[in-house]
Amino acid sequence: MDAASTAAAAAALATPAPAPAATVQVPRGQVDLIDFIDWTGVECLNQDSSHSIVNALKQSLRDDEGLYLASDSDEQLLIYIPFMQVVKLHSALFKGPEEEGPKTVKLFSNKEHMGFSNVNDYPPSDTLELSSNHLIDNKPLPLKYVKFQNVRSLTIFIEDNQSGSDVSKIHKIALYGTTVDTTNMKDLKKIEEH
Repeated sequence: MDAASTAAAAAALATPAPAPAATVQVPRGQVDLIDFIDWTGVECLNQDSSHSIVNALKQSLRDDEGLYLASDSDEQLLIYIPFMQVVKLHSALFKGPEEEGPKTVKLFSNKEHMGFSNVNDYPPSDTLELSSNHLIDNKPLPLKYVKFQNVRSLTIFIEDNQSGSDVSKIHKIALYGTTVDTTNMKDLKKIEEH
């Protein structure tokens, strides 16, 4: 081994390994509800078309720091997430930049067809006041569990962001809870009387 090879090997050993990505502590007994989202019905009002909701919500995309959901004409976003079956929602995780990340997040259980004109007409099921630490901690925040027992859909209203700027950005939205065992009426067969 010559001196150049020895120096290169020593330099390789001295270079620190990249820090592992922060893993999320899923609350005990809960699962990531991503597999239960009805993707055909997911909507986001006021999203920048080049930075859409799938960037923050879909499994493979939401962990890529280069991808994010961004608002378009102002800082507000209204996100509608239907589920394929009834769920119990336990906690939610929002990850974003310290300045443009969401600050006031209002969650509505089973409220369909909401728009910016009527979002303040309904009391939220829960309101989260996120700090910049929440946005970088990668920890789910517990919700008012009793308000989210039979959730068919979730509407998330991002009211403002940390700095008050015109653009809100969200790197990741993750929802944790459990499914509710229900009977799918379509699976039942009609019993014919003889």
